This record gives sequence, C-alpha cells and structure tokens, in this order.
Amino acid sequence: QVQLVESGGGLVQPGGSLRLSCATNGRISIINAMGWYRQAPGKQRELVATITSGGSTNYADAVKGRFTISRDNAKITVDLQMNSLKPDDTAVYYCNVEGIVLGTPFNEWGQGTQVTVSS
Repeated sequence: QVQLVESGGGLVQPGGSLRLSCATNGRISIINAMGWYRQAPGKQRELVATITSGGSTNYADAVKGRFTISRDNAKITVDLQMNSLKPDDTAVYYCNVEGIVLGTPFNEWGQGTQVTVSS
C-alpha cells in the first residue's frame, strides 16, 4: 500500500514563502505523474502543479512564475516551492502520485497540509 506524507504547511504573511514536501513509502516500481492540488473553503479541489517522470511541468495560471514543483526520483519525493504568496493561495494543499506498485497501478492522495496566507 502506498502512503503519502506531506509537510511544510503553515501561516505566512503575504509576499512570504513556504516549501511543501511529499514523501512516499511502499514498494513503488514506477512513478508516473506527481503533483500538488489545493482546495480552498467552499471551492472545488484544483490543480496547482504537476511534474512527469521526465521532468515536464505544468502549472495553474494563478501560480505561474511564483511556484516551482520539483521531484527526486531516487527518494520518490515531490516538493512545491511557493514564493510571493497571496491571500488567495490560502487552502489545504494535497500531494498526488500516480504509478505502479507490485504490478498494480495506483493513484494516491496525501492527507493535506494547511497553507494560510494572512497578515
């Protein structure tokens, strides 16, 4: 069973920075896409950024130029560096990983980490 553990959320002032990290466990054979999503109160979960096994990235328009997603294929981790944070970035951030473990495809979510941007 694959489990994801997120860390790095918290309270930050507008213009500040935070770095989110997502670590995996389990005997993962292949990791395909890894990504971060967020859900603000009263809103649907939305894509923030994804990164493929080859390193190709995709960002939501709202975070382009401010957020950077990266992955470590050896450690099987995915990070999200968030700079120039705005109050609109306040949300619960979720890590998502797709891959194959013991020959079976999986798509798992982390438990979520709260990011609050406020003065």
